[in-house]
Order: sequence, then C-alpha cells, then structure tokens
Amino acid sequence: MSTSRLSRRAVLGAGAGTGTLLAAALTPSAQAASTTRGQRSCPNFLVFFSEDNNPYNGAYGDVVARTPNIDQLAGEGIRFDVAYSAAPVCAPSRFAFLTGLYPETAGPAHHMRAVARMPDTVRAYSESMRAAGYYATNSSKTDYNADIDMTAAWDESGATAHWRNRPAADTPFLAQFTTMTNHESSLFEVADGNVRPEEVRVPAYLPDTPEVRRGIAHSYNVQEKADAELGRRLAELEEDGLAEDTIVIYLGDNGGALPWSKRFANDNGLHIPFIVRVPPRWQHLVEQRPGSRITTPINGVDLPATVLSLAGVPVPDHVQGQSVLGRRAVAQEYAYGERSRMDERYDLQRTVRDERFVYIRNYMPHRPYGQHMAYMWQQVAYQVWQQEHLEGTLNPVQDRFWGTKPFEELYDLTQDPDQVQNLVDEPRHRRTLNRLRRALDDHIMAVNDNGFIPESHPVEGYVESRVPGAYPIEEVMAVAARAARRDPSEINFLLRDLAHENDIVRYWAATGFLAMGEEAGDLSVTLAEAFAAEESMYVRIPLAEALARLGHPYHSVAFLADVLENDPNARVQLQAINALTYVGTAALPYRNVIAASVGVDEYLKNAGTYLSAVFDGTYTPTTQVYSPF
Repeated sequence: MSTSRLSRRAVLGAGAGTGTLLAAALTPSAQAASTTRGQRSCPNFLVFFSEDNNPYNGAYGDVVARTPNIDQLAGEGIRFDVAYSAAPVCAPSRFAFLTGLYPETAGPAHHMRAVARMPDTVRAYSESMRAAGYYATNSSKTDYNADIDMTAAWDESGATAHWRNRPAADTPFLAQFTTMTNHESSLFEVADGNVRPEEVRVPAYLPDTPEVRRGIAHSYNVQEKADAELGRRLAELEEDGLAEDTIVIYLGDNGGALPWSKRFANDNGLHIPFIVRVPPRWQHLVEQRPGSRITTPINGVDLPATVLSLAGVPVPDHVQGQSVLGRRAVAQEYAYGERSRMDERYDLQRTVRDERFVYIRNYMPHRPYGQHMAYMWQQVAYQVWQQEHLEGTLNPVQDRFWGTKPFEELYDLTQDPDQVQNLVDEPRHRRTLNRLRRALDDHIMAVNDNGFIPESHPVEGYVESRVPGAYPIEEVMAVAARAARRDPSEINFLLRDLAHENDIVRYWAATGFLAMGEEAGDLSVTLAEAFAAEESMYVRIPLAEALARLGHPYHSVAFLADVLENDPNARVQLQAINALTYVGTAALPYRNVIAASVGVDEYLKNAGTYLSAVFDGTYTPTTQVYSPF
C-alpha cells in the first residue's frame, strides 16, 4: 500500500521515529540523494497566500508597486508568469489549493460559499504530508467549500498556528499563512499611502474618477503592507535558522479585487502571482536556477502535486493538478478558470488561457456582467461606475460592463491587457479561437464539470454526477452552447431538447429560450404548455422567467413567488428570486413575499433587500444593501 493511502493513525501509530517515517515516504531517488548528502531527508515548506491580488508587484514588472520582499523572493527563486487561480474568488479557489481538484469537478464547490460532499478517497494534501511525518499548520482561513476533516488536514489551524509549535526541532513542517491585509474588504474604506492616486493607471474599462483612482492606489498600498508581512515570516525563518531548509511559496488566492476583477473569470479575476524560492540546499530538486521565469501556464490546482512531489511524498490518485517543479514537473499549455454562482447571483463562465490569449465562454449571456452583489457594492468604485452608467456619461468601452454578454470572448493579452478588444470575429485569429475552444471543451469533459447542473440538483456532486447515466455531460454541454449562442435558427433543436428525458438537458433548453428573449415570442403558447407539464422545479424556474419576460406573467410569476415563499431549499429559493429580479414590474404584486425572504439565508437576504429597494423606488448605487447575516 502506498503512503498516500495510509491513514495518519496507521503511520504515526507504528511507534517509528520521524526520520524512519520520512524515509518510508520518500521516493527512492530522494532517499538516495538524502543519504549522499548526509543532511535532513526532506525540506520544510512555507506557503504564504496574499488575498485578492493580481501580480501587481515589482517582481512582475509593475513600476508603481512597492514590494521589496516579493521582489527579492523572485530574484532568489522561480517566477511563474502565467499562474491562474481555479476560480476568481476565495472559497472555490481554496478548495483547489487544498485538494488538487478543480472545484467544478465536485459540485457545489464551484459556487461561492457552498459545502461539497467529498468521498473518503479525497484528502487534503496537507493530510498526505502529515501521513509522511510533516507537521502541518494553517493560519488561518478554512473556507474550503467542502466537508474537509479539519482534524485530519492540520495539526494546527487558527490564528496562532505556526511551525514553532511542532513537537521537535527536527520535525519537518508545512506551514501555511494567509494575509487578509489586501482583501477586498479593505477597499470599502480606502486610505492614503505611499502610492498616490495620480501615479496609477486606470484601465480603459473604468471611468477615470477620483474615487476609482483612490481605490487603485489603496490596492497598491495594502499590498505593500502584505509584502511586509511576508517579510516578517521570512525573517522568522532566518531567526530560527531554517531559511536554508525551507522552500518558500508565495501566491495569491485569486486575482485582484478592483472592479471587474474578483468574481469574474477574466484575466483580472484569475491571474495571480506565484513565486517559489528553493534554497541552495534543495536546489537539486528543481532544474530552474534562482531568478528564473517560467512562461508556460500553471493553475492553483497544481499546488498540492508540486509540494508533495518536492517533498518526495506520493501524489494521491484523485489529484487533477500536476507538479510544476522538480523531476516530475509537467509543462502545461493551458490554465483554466471558472465562474459560477457568486454570492447571490448566478452566472456561468468558463475560461482557458495560454501564454498569450485568454478565451472566455459565457453560458448565461442574457445576464449582464454587472449584476448587483451586495458585498461587492460596498466598494465605492462600483457605486461611482454604476452612477455614471445611469447618468449616461460613460463611453462604450466603460459602459460594456452594464450590458449583456457575448457567447464567446477572445483577447490578446500582449496587445490588450485590459481585455476590451474582443477578437472572436476576426478571421486572422480563427485558428487560435478554435484551438482554445477545443482545449476548453476537453477540460470540461475531463473534470466532469458540475457547473451545468442547477445548484442543489440531486445529481450535483463528485460522486453523484459520476453515476452512469445521471449526468450526460457531453449532451448537456451541446445544449448549453446552443442555448448560449441565442441563434433563432436553432429553435427547433431547443424545442426537441425541451422534451428530453433528462431534466438537466431540459433546464438548458429552457435557459436557451430565456436567453433568446423576444426571438422566442412566437413560442409563448408552446412554452406555456411545457411549463404546465414540467415536473422539475429546476426547469420550471427558467421557463417561468422566460414566459414573464415575453408578457405572460400571471401564472409564471405567481409560481416564482410561491417557490420563494415556500420551497424548503434555500438555493432553489435563490434561483427563484434571481428570476424575479429580471421580470420587472410583473413581480410588484409579490413585494411582501420578496421582503419576507430577507430572514432566511444570507444570499436571499441580500437579493431580497436589493429587489425591495428597487420596487420601493429607494435604490441608488450608494444604498447599503449588505449587512452580515
């Protein structure tokens, strides 16, 4: 039996010393190298997460940033130029960092704030390290979006967790730290610092206002503070005489928190810094020299395989990521990302990037980019941006955020880092477009992407979605793409799909008619008949919204209100209130139902508070919708 399959009790209960355990866990080549050197048998690991930041630091060429510790770390280490988080928000991406799985492979882990049910065969990578004799600590974020056994994952998890608490000085450690200093919440009340508003560059898609500039400058300034925190951890290694024994990994948990970054599966939301410093004592484990740059893409899901491989610990079979350093390193052509439900709003984006281009596919193009999210709207820049939209003072590039989406987007990041020139229709990029399309399709199939399953559907889940026949993903993907293209010539195919035996297929056919809007107007009677006959709640909700928006609100909106008021599942209720948000004044007779929803669930509360303010005529971009539940 491999070490990766042994329980911690089985390994640590054998009465062997740490050195014996590690010798058993190490690969033969690592054991030989250790014996030859006469040194300790494995490196320590310090993993330092910085929340909500793109690679806006000196190490990545940003001339405004003040990040001396990150810059020095990159000079002494290996910099990955194209690193993506698995999702553009913390909880799904943290699931990937811990398990080595893409969150969409194990619904509902791909949504923001959810609890995926994991089989016993899936373990946190830190548990594998513990089984090999490592002392594993986490300070201190634990929103892993899954029912992870924390006592198995970590020796210590909390604000005081530290390698200094390990049982013996020669016990190797995996110490993970996360700084909240540059978290999105810091932008809710910006402060002045060393970087001044006039120094920063405003992206083309944002209005150039004092508020936006102050937010960008603030983001640089809190990153400077987070850099100092990293410096203090590195100094602690030096103080303890451990710097030469410890591999340091610095990375972001997801992209930046500035407008149109966090929660969006574009380059701003997914691109993270990723730097690894391997001290001279362990330089033989990697091929790259200090100061190296790696331009091939990697993903946050690769972290577990990389650490396990460098430690000489077997990588569990379930891990989907690849080691990106060392003898087992795999050069990858693409990085992938996903956006599903973000807080109280549903959307579905899937993204692939190579060294130069990013391709984004929008499966819910009828929803605008700029859906109101209560937590996100505490940022003044969003408030100002929406106000200028309402006043009609934005140029077309800045106003695009407030409209619906194309099915596909393609951007050349070397020429267009702001991602404002969509190249999908340009013939000279057709080959690139088709290549990235195929890569994304292959990835979706390979990970059995649960994102096409309505949230809380019975087949959602790592195990449930893999039951033969339960989730015909290839067929679902085809119907979802047909729905998102909004092509009237495909109406007959959608009508056929609406009668399919599988309700996930029917869900996407219904969503297709919703996305098509007025083009489906002649089919109102047919859709009403399908709505009346449909038994699946998940299919009835988009059908009801489609009918209401086509001018047939009586039964459809009453149904949505009834679901919101009476369904026992909070996520089904959330789907209903999202539909009610977009049917306009047809929902006014149910204002009391909408107002009453605020006491049920955090996200229902936010959605209900917002919609109530809209119906009361009191909503403005500065309305405080968010409050802790």
